[in-house]
Amino acid sequence: LIGVYTNRHGERWELQLKGSGRTPYSRNGDGRAVLRSSVREFLCSEAMHYLGIPTSRAASLVVSDDDVWRDQFYNGNIKKERGAIVLRLAKSWFRIGSLEILAHSGELDLLRRLLDFIIQEHFPSIAMNDSNRYLEFFCTVMSETANLISLWMSVGFAHGVCNTDNFSLLSITIDYGPFGFMDSYDPNFVPNTSDDERRYKIGNQANVGLFNLSKLLQALKPLLDPRQKQLASQILEGYGEHYYSRFTELFKTKLGLLGENENDSYLIAFLLKVSLLC
Repeated sequence: LIGVYTNRHGERWELQLKGSGRTPYSRNGDGRAVLRSSVREFLCSEAMHYLGIPTSRAASLVVSDDDVWRDQFYNGNIKKERGAIVLRLAKSWFRIGSLEILAHSGELDLLRRLLDFIIQEHFPSIAMNDSNRYLEFFCTVMSETANLISLWMSVGFAHGVCNTDNFSLLSITIDYGPFGFMDSYDPNFVPNTSDDERRYKIGNQANVGLFNLSKLLQALKPLLDPRQKQLASQILEGYGEHYYSRFTELFKTKLGLLGENENDSYLIAFLLKVSLLC
Protein backbone atom coordinates (compact mmCIF):
# COMPACT_ATOMS: atom_id res chain seq x y z
CA LEU A 1 0.00 0.00 0.00
CA ILE A 2 1.69 3.22 -1.15
CA GLY A 3 -0.87 5.89 -0.32
CA VAL A 4 -4.36 7.33 -0.65
CA TYR A 5 -5.47 9.39 -3.64
CA THR A 6 -8.47 11.74 -3.72
CA ASN A 7 -9.76 12.35 -7.23
CA ARG A 8 -11.62 15.37 -8.63
CA HIS A 9 -14.94 13.87 -7.53
CA GLY A 10 -13.79 13.73 -3.91
CA GLU A 11 -13.47 9.92 -3.96
CA ARG A 12 -10.67 8.40 -1.91
CA TRP A 13 -8.79 5.47 -3.43
CA GLU A 14 -6.08 3.38 -1.80
CA LEU A 15 -3.16 2.76 -4.18
CA GLN A 16 -1.46 -0.62 -4.02
CA LEU A 17 1.38 -2.20 -5.97
CA LYS A 18 1.16 -5.88 -6.92
CA GLY A 19 4.40 -7.58 -7.86
CA SER A 20 6.83 -4.96 -6.53
CA GLY A 21 8.76 -7.34 -4.25
CA ARG A 22 8.84 -8.78 -0.78
CA THR A 23 6.87 -7.28 2.11
CA PRO A 24 6.40 -8.44 5.72
CA TYR A 25 3.39 -10.41 4.41
CA SER A 26 5.14 -12.27 1.57
CA ARG A 27 5.75 -15.33 3.75
CA ASN A 28 8.12 -17.53 1.68
CA GLY A 29 7.24 -15.92 -1.64
CA ASP A 30 9.29 -13.43 -3.61
CA GLY A 31 6.49 -10.84 -3.81
CA ARG A 32 6.87 -10.61 -7.57
CA ALA A 33 4.33 -11.02 -10.39
CA VAL A 34 4.77 -12.21 -13.97
CA LEU A 35 3.64 -10.32 -17.05
CA ARG A 36 0.89 -12.75 -18.10
CA SER A 37 -0.91 -12.65 -14.72
CA SER A 38 -0.47 -8.88 -14.48
CA VAL A 39 -2.08 -8.33 -17.90
CA ARG A 40 -4.93 -10.64 -16.90
CA GLU A 41 -5.57 -8.70 -13.67
CA PHE A 42 -5.46 -5.37 -15.50
CA LEU A 43 -7.90 -6.44 -18.21
CA CYS A 44 -10.30 -8.41 -16.01
CA SER A 45 -10.64 -5.84 -13.23
CA GLU A 46 -11.48 -3.17 -15.80
CA ALA A 47 -13.87 -5.52 -17.62
CA MET A 48 -15.65 -6.36 -14.36
CA HIS A 49 -16.05 -2.65 -13.60
CA TYR A 50 -17.72 -2.00 -16.94
CA LEU A 51 -19.91 -5.08 -16.48
CA GLY A 52 -21.26 -3.33 -13.39
CA ILE A 53 -19.63 -5.68 -10.86
CA PRO A 54 -17.97 -4.12 -7.77
CA THR A 55 -14.22 -4.54 -8.15
CA SER A 56 -10.78 -3.11 -7.60
CA ARG A 57 -9.46 -1.12 -10.55
CA ALA A 58 -6.16 -1.09 -12.47
CA ALA A 59 -4.38 2.21 -13.08
CA SER A 60 -1.16 1.15 -14.78
CA LEU A 61 1.10 -1.77 -15.63
CA VAL A 62 4.88 -1.57 -15.79
CA VAL A 63 7.05 -4.32 -17.26
CA SER A 64 10.11 -5.22 -15.21
CA ASP A 65 13.55 -6.17 -16.49
CA ASP A 66 13.87 -8.73 -13.68
CA ASP A 67 13.33 -12.41 -14.34
CA VAL A 68 10.73 -14.23 -12.26
CA TRP A 69 10.69 -18.02 -11.93
CA ARG A 70 7.24 -19.64 -11.90
CA ASP A 71 5.66 -23.10 -12.14
CA GLN A 72 2.70 -22.00 -14.27
CA PHE A 73 0.79 -25.29 -14.26
CA TYR A 74 2.00 -26.57 -10.85
CA ASN A 75 3.56 -29.61 -12.51
CA GLY A 76 7.17 -29.09 -11.43
CA ASN A 77 8.15 -27.38 -14.68
CA ILE A 78 9.62 -24.08 -13.48
CA LYS A 79 10.33 -21.49 -16.18
CA LYS A 80 11.81 -18.01 -16.33
CA GLU A 81 9.23 -15.32 -17.11
CA ARG A 82 9.16 -11.55 -17.52
CA GLY A 83 8.16 -9.68 -14.39
CA ALA A 84 5.62 -6.86 -14.11
CA ILE A 85 4.00 -4.54 -11.55
CA VAL A 86 0.36 -3.47 -11.49
CA LEU A 87 -0.77 -0.29 -9.76
CA ARG A 88 -4.28 -1.13 -8.58
CA LEU A 89 -6.88 0.88 -6.70
CA ALA A 90 -9.72 0.16 -4.30
CA LYS A 91 -11.72 2.13 -1.76
CA SER A 92 -10.25 -0.27 0.79
CA TRP A 93 -8.10 -3.40 0.78
CA PHE A 94 -9.34 -4.68 4.15
CA ARG A 95 -10.53 -8.27 3.96
CA ILE A 96 -12.39 -10.69 6.23
CA GLY A 97 -8.98 -12.10 7.07
CA SER A 98 -7.87 -8.68 8.36
CA LEU A 99 -10.30 -9.09 11.27
CA GLU A 100 -10.01 -12.86 11.54
CA ILE A 101 -6.27 -12.79 12.31
CA LEU A 102 -6.72 -10.27 15.15
CA ALA A 103 -9.53 -12.27 16.77
CA HIS A 104 -7.50 -15.48 16.40
CA SER A 105 -4.49 -13.92 18.14
CA GLY A 106 -6.64 -12.41 20.91
CA GLU A 107 -5.83 -8.78 20.00
CA LEU A 108 -9.37 -7.63 20.81
CA ASP A 109 -8.54 -3.99 21.52
CA LEU A 110 -6.87 -3.67 18.12
CA LEU A 111 -9.75 -5.58 16.54
CA ARG A 112 -12.25 -3.08 17.95
CA ARG A 113 -10.13 -0.09 16.87
CA LEU A 114 -9.70 -1.44 13.34
CA LEU A 115 -13.37 -2.30 13.00
CA ASP A 116 -14.42 1.16 14.19
CA PHE A 117 -12.02 2.71 11.67
CA ILE A 118 -13.43 0.62 8.81
CA ILE A 119 -17.02 1.48 9.74
CA GLN A 120 -16.26 5.18 10.11
CA GLU A 121 -14.37 5.35 6.80
CA HIS A 122 -16.44 3.08 4.59
CA PHE A 123 -19.90 2.53 6.11
CA PRO A 124 -21.37 6.04 6.49
CA SER A 125 -24.90 4.70 7.01
CA ILE A 126 -23.83 3.16 10.33
CA ALA A 127 -23.74 5.55 13.29
CA MET A 128 -20.57 5.27 15.38
CA ASN A 129 -22.53 5.85 18.60
CA ASP A 130 -24.90 2.96 17.82
CA SER A 131 -24.35 0.09 20.26
CA ASN A 132 -25.43 -2.28 17.48
CA ARG A 133 -22.95 -0.92 14.93
CA TYR A 134 -21.04 -4.21 14.64
CA LEU A 135 -24.32 -6.02 14.06
CA GLU A 136 -25.29 -3.50 11.36
CA PHE A 137 -21.84 -3.90 9.81
CA PHE A 138 -22.19 -7.69 9.66
CA CYS A 139 -25.68 -7.43 8.15
CA THR A 140 -24.39 -5.11 5.42
CA VAL A 141 -21.38 -7.28 4.58
CA MET A 142 -23.61 -10.36 4.46
CA SER A 143 -26.10 -8.87 2.00
CA GLU A 144 -23.45 -7.24 -0.19
CA THR A 145 -21.37 -10.44 -0.33
CA ALA A 146 -24.45 -12.38 -1.47
CA ASN A 147 -25.08 -9.68 -4.08
CA LEU A 148 -21.47 -9.81 -5.33
CA ILE A 149 -21.42 -13.59 -5.80
CA SER A 150 -24.79 -13.56 -7.58
CA LEU A 151 -23.33 -10.94 -9.95
CA TRP A 152 -20.33 -13.22 -10.55
CA MET A 153 -22.70 -16.03 -11.44
CA SER A 154 -24.71 -13.82 -13.81
CA VAL A 155 -21.66 -13.32 -16.05
CA GLY A 156 -20.11 -16.77 -15.55
CA PHE A 157 -17.14 -15.49 -13.51
CA ALA A 158 -15.36 -17.79 -11.07
CA HIS A 159 -12.81 -16.59 -8.51
CA GLY A 160 -10.08 -19.18 -8.20
CA VAL A 161 -9.09 -18.67 -4.54
CA CYS A 162 -12.07 -17.72 -2.35
CA ASN A 163 -10.46 -17.77 1.09
CA THR A 164 -11.07 -15.13 3.76
CA ASP A 165 -7.96 -13.20 2.66
CA ASN A 166 -9.49 -12.75 -0.79
CA PHE A 167 -12.95 -11.63 0.34
CA SER A 168 -13.24 -7.86 0.72
CA LEU A 169 -15.07 -6.31 3.67
CA LEU A 170 -16.44 -3.83 1.13
CA SER A 171 -17.74 -6.73 -1.00
CA ILE A 172 -15.71 -5.92 -4.10
CA THR A 173 -13.83 -8.36 -6.32
CA ILE A 174 -10.14 -8.34 -5.33
CA ASP A 175 -6.99 -10.37 -5.96
CA TYR A 176 -7.29 -11.59 -9.53
CA GLY A 177 -4.97 -14.56 -9.22
CA PRO A 178 -6.54 -17.67 -10.72
CA PHE A 179 -9.92 -16.75 -12.21
CA GLY A 180 -11.94 -17.53 -15.31
CA PHE A 181 -15.15 -17.09 -17.26
CA MET A 182 -17.19 -20.10 -18.36
CA ASP A 183 -17.45 -20.54 -22.13
CA SER A 184 -20.59 -22.61 -21.54
CA TYR A 185 -22.56 -23.39 -18.39
CA ASP A 186 -20.84 -25.94 -16.16
CA PRO A 187 -21.35 -25.84 -12.37
CA ASN A 188 -18.12 -27.84 -12.00
CA PHE A 189 -16.03 -25.22 -13.83
CA VAL A 190 -12.74 -24.56 -11.96
CA PRO A 191 -10.37 -21.81 -13.14
CA ASN A 192 -7.53 -22.80 -10.80
CA THR A 193 -5.33 -25.68 -12.01
CA SER A 194 -4.10 -26.29 -8.44
CA ASP A 195 -7.64 -26.73 -7.05
CA ASP A 196 -7.66 -30.53 -7.37
CA GLU A 197 -10.57 -30.90 -4.93
CA ARG A 198 -12.72 -28.39 -6.89
CA ARG A 199 -13.29 -26.51 -3.68
CA TYR A 200 -13.79 -23.24 -5.51
CA LYS A 201 -15.73 -24.52 -8.52
CA ILE A 202 -18.24 -21.99 -9.75
CA GLY A 203 -21.19 -24.02 -8.48
CA ASN A 204 -19.76 -23.84 -4.95
CA GLN A 205 -18.85 -20.16 -4.74
CA ALA A 206 -22.06 -19.16 -2.99
CA ASN A 207 -21.41 -21.83 -0.33
CA VAL A 208 -17.83 -20.61 0.08
CA GLY A 209 -19.22 -17.11 0.59
CA LEU A 210 -21.36 -18.45 3.43
CA PHE A 211 -18.32 -20.20 4.94
CA ASN A 212 -16.29 -16.97 4.85
CA LEU A 213 -19.12 -14.98 6.41
CA SER A 214 -19.30 -17.55 9.22
CA LYS A 215 -15.59 -16.90 9.81
CA LEU A 216 -16.32 -13.17 9.91
CA LEU A 217 -19.04 -13.73 12.49
CA GLN A 218 -16.66 -15.85 14.52
CA ALA A 219 -14.16 -12.96 14.50
CA LEU A 220 -16.83 -10.46 15.59
CA LYS A 221 -18.31 -12.54 18.40
CA PRO A 222 -15.83 -11.39 21.10
CA LEU A 223 -17.19 -7.85 20.53
CA LEU A 224 -20.89 -8.83 20.71
CA ASP A 225 -23.14 -9.37 23.72
CA PRO A 226 -25.29 -12.54 23.95
CA ARG A 227 -28.34 -10.90 22.36
CA GLN A 228 -26.28 -9.54 19.48
CA LYS A 229 -24.65 -12.92 18.91
CA GLN A 230 -28.07 -14.52 18.55
CA LEU A 231 -29.23 -11.83 16.13
CA ALA A 232 -26.01 -12.14 14.11
CA SER A 233 -26.56 -15.88 13.76
CA GLN A 234 -30.08 -15.19 12.48
CA ILE A 235 -28.66 -12.69 9.97
CA LEU A 236 -26.24 -15.32 8.71
CA GLU A 237 -29.10 -17.82 8.32
CA GLY A 238 -30.71 -15.36 5.90
CA TYR A 239 -27.73 -15.46 3.54
CA GLY A 240 -29.10 -18.28 1.37
CA GLU A 241 -32.45 -16.60 0.85
CA HIS A 242 -30.80 -13.26 0.08
CA TYR A 243 -28.44 -14.85 -2.45
CA TYR A 244 -31.18 -16.87 -4.14
CA SER A 245 -33.45 -13.81 -4.39
CA ARG A 246 -30.74 -11.70 -6.03
CA PHE A 247 -29.64 -14.58 -8.29
CA THR A 248 -33.24 -15.08 -9.46
CA GLU A 249 -33.68 -11.34 -10.03
CA LEU A 250 -30.57 -11.16 -12.21
CA PHE A 251 -31.45 -14.19 -14.31
CA LYS A 252 -35.04 -13.00 -14.77
CA THR A 253 -33.60 -9.76 -16.16
CA LYS A 254 -31.37 -11.71 -18.55
CA LEU A 255 -34.41 -13.65 -19.78
CA GLY A 256 -36.63 -10.57 -20.02
CA LEU A 257 -39.15 -11.92 -17.52
CA LEU A 258 -41.48 -9.27 -16.11
CA GLY A 259 -43.46 -9.32 -12.88
CA GLU A 260 -43.67 -12.27 -10.50
CA ASN A 261 -44.56 -15.80 -11.48
CA GLU A 262 -44.21 -18.90 -9.32
CA ASN A 263 -42.76 -20.78 -12.30
CA ASP A 264 -39.88 -18.31 -12.87
CA SER A 265 -37.43 -20.21 -10.68
CA TYR A 266 -38.36 -23.48 -12.35
CA LEU A 267 -37.77 -21.97 -15.79
CA ILE A 268 -34.34 -20.62 -14.81
CA ALA A 269 -33.30 -24.00 -13.38
CA PHE A 270 -34.66 -25.80 -16.45
CA LEU A 271 -32.77 -23.58 -18.89
CA LEU A 272 -29.53 -23.97 -16.94
CA LYS A 273 -29.96 -27.72 -17.03
CA VAL A 274 -30.63 -27.61 -20.77
CA SER A 275 -27.47 -25.53 -21.21
CA LEU A 276 -25.53 -28.16 -19.31
CA LEU A 277 -26.76 -30.89 -21.65
CA CYS A 278 -26.04 -28.96 -24.85
